[in-house]
Amino acid sequence: MEFTSEELRRYNRQLIIPDIGEEGQRKLAGAKVFVAGVGGLGSISCYYLAAAGIGHLKIADMDTVDFSNLNRQIIHWTEDIGVPKTESGARKLMNLNPHCRVETVQQKITRKNCVALVGDCGLIVDAMDNMEGRRALNAASVQLGIPYIYGGVHQLDGLISTFIPGQTPCLECVFPDDGSTIPPETPGILGPAAGVIACLQAIEAIKWIVGIQGLLTGRLLSFYGYDMTFREFRISRNPDCALCGQRRSE
Repeated sequence: MEFTSEELRRYNRQLIIPDIGEEGQRKLAGAKVFVAGVGGLGSISCYYLAAAGIGHLKIADMDTVDFSNLNRQIIHWTEDIGVPKTESGARKLMNLNPHCRVETVQQKITRKNCVALVGDCGLIVDAMDNMEGRRALNAASVQLGIPYIYGGVHQLDGLISTFIPGQTPCLECVFPDDGSTIPPETPGILGPAAGVIACLQAIEAIKWIVGIQGLLTGRLLSFYGYDMTFREFRISRNPDCALCGQRRSE
């Protein structure tokens, strides 16, 4: 594909990055990314992905915009109260970049429907606010054989890692399901903390698509907003993992 003069101006600051250039920009334009959630993480990660020139974003969320969302979900505005988050988000994303196709899914993500919802997307960006949804995304990632960029936020802190089936641990290796059915309390979240993790997720997604080395594979990166530090934990595959373990594969 050839870029128009308007696109060349739009993406100029990326095109001059040696590791991206026009070839990398074409890869971004040809990519289809599934963003699970249009809340604190998703509203920011999908905004940067659209701005970067991702050709097709599929955004999924079952909720409508509430006043309590506005301290961190910056894609939604006061005038959007009561509007489905996917509708509010899609409108802003298409206004930002008309070259990005935005597909919306207004339903809950579960283990039963996740694979079908992800469909032919080549990458999953986790913007969920609960482990049940994350486990569904992880299972779909393993089944479809596509990368899954995990992210989570609590108060001023956050976590992020990139899971690639067959190459790295999966979410279940790191956070095994203990069978608990007690719903967690609603966590306090400072908006900029979600912004930090969401921006890192967008960088990871762009690097994967373009082919830039240095992904957070085999590493869990932790951000501590209280003392403004990053700490890295090495993680490895669990051979007894209920989802991706070698014994299960055999």
